[in-house]
Amino acid sequence: MKTYYSFALILSLSFFISSFSRIEKNTLSDHNKKTSTIAAIYNLHNDNADNVDKVSNDFFKRYSDLKKYKSDVMSLYKNRTLGSIWFDEDDINEFGTVLYEKAKKTNDLVIPYQKEIDQLFDQSAQTKLSKTDADMLLSSLYVLYTKKNNADKKRLSYDSMLKDFLNYSTIEEATASTTTEDVKVQYDQYYKLEDVLKKYKRLERSHKWKPIVTETPYKELRPDAVSSTIAQVRTRLYLMGDLQHDSKSDVYDRELMDAVMKYKVRNGFKPNYILAEEHINEMNIPLSDKMETLKLNMERCRAISAQITASDEYVLVNVPSYELIYVKNGKVALTSSVFVGAPLTKTTIFNSEIDRIVFSPYWTIPQSIVQNELKSKIASDPNYLAEKNMEMINGQVRQKPGPDNSLGLVKFMFPNQDDIYMHDTPSKTLFDFEKRTFSHGCINVKMAKELAAAMLQDYPEWTPAKIDKAMDGKAEKSFKLTKKVPIYITYFTSLVNENGEIGFFQDVYEKDKELTGENAVVTQ
Repeated sequence: MKTYYSFALILSLSFFISSFSRIEKNTLSDHNKKTSTIAAIYNLHNDNADNVDKVSNDFFKRYSDLKKYKSDVMSLYKNRTLGSIWFDEDDINEFGTVLYEKAKKTNDLVIPYQKEIDQLFDQSAQTKLSKTDADMLLSSLYVLYTKKNNADKKRLSYDSMLKDFLNYSTIEEATASTTTEDVKVQYDQYYKLEDVLKKYKRLERSHKWKPIVTETPYKELRPDAVSSTIAQVRTRLYLMGDLQHDSKSDVYDRELMDAVMKYKVRNGFKPNYILAEEHINEMNIPLSDKMETLKLNMERCRAISAQITASDEYVLVNVPSYELIYVKNGKVALTSSVFVGAPLTKTTIFNSEIDRIVFSPYWTIPQSIVQNELKSKIASDPNYLAEKNMEMINGQVRQKPGPDNSLGLVKFMFPNQDDIYMHDTPSKTLFDFEKRTFSHGCINVKMAKELAAAMLQDYPEWTPAKIDKAMDGKAEKSFKLTKKVPIYITYFTSLVNENGEIGFFQDVYEKDKELTGENAVVTQ
């Protein structure tokens, strides 16, 4: 953390400059807060006491209601490796924010100059205090807060108490989320999202999250571009953890390219280096909205069956991220892109068990598709069915096995009332789209062949050669699994991946929007 320089300069007649670390290294490393800091070391020697008195007298003369706390306040700066206590560069740090919130919640605490202190945390306030005054006002608030909460102690050591206050356990305590149920959630994604929520609360209190202002009209940004928007994007990606440090550069360089790619991949965008307006708009979503999304998805975790934690093998398909994860032996064995039902033919959210794998499948076309899409084509073209490798069997239209079959070369079956299943597809180019809602409700899997091979590893008779032959498209072949594989079709608009990175995804079926209403109930 860097101390605010104006504060140090005002006190420079009495204090000299040196390097320091605001919080002990072990505390910082425990919370991944490694920072390089420079600050003023305050040494109150006899030969500069007059200058110190001059500075402090000026402050307490202007804030006369705090004069009786002068010695206590100044003791916080005495013989300490601290300059500005409550600031991180240009902004009030997390500890200053926690102090303010704790003081506001303390019953019967009379706070002199409440209006001035409130202005420090009001971004719309017109009157801005100097950071020297602001820091000393917050130190005065700390003394008042400590006196109120330690009224039974005859003697207070403000300096030692401040050391206890300035640690990240204070932050964790202040940001700990409360739940309506004192019940351990089985799905561990809940706690991963909770950790992100705590991080975002700290970030919100730091006031570092500022809207990215772009040029009008907006022009897509590409590598080597130079723009004030680039510098703002760089800061945003630094705050999000996609960048290790913020160089403030307005050049779209190699370092930013890597960060943009990381940002896009974790949020389900097409993996390229182009910064389109939609990406800036996503980055500008208020933190408060993102935190509400996190809370909604934490509640969704409660609805996930406890069976998922007991299963060492399962398939999870998350609709908003268009992604399938196959877990085997407790570890992620395969990840694949998917596309799902269109808004008018939504993929149903439910749990089941995969009990069959069907190779080179027939596709029996639903009557709704026959009536709405095929009937007129068949009537106008007698050769239509033959040309599309289809046939009429017992009054039903079905597509024969083959590489052009709409189900591809393999499908995965699991009981459900909506006749939803997973399958391969010959339309591989559709996976290049960011929003992948193309199907009539079934789940199209990009790596369907690889998924089948992974699921059949425990069946020695299913050699790679036998799988290839079964997928040759000549005849349908069905295999019943002796061990059923649980499948969870979910709707998470935010998830933490295996690398601990948070992703936010489109509310494609507007289920989040439905849940924001009063008395809404979260259901998967």
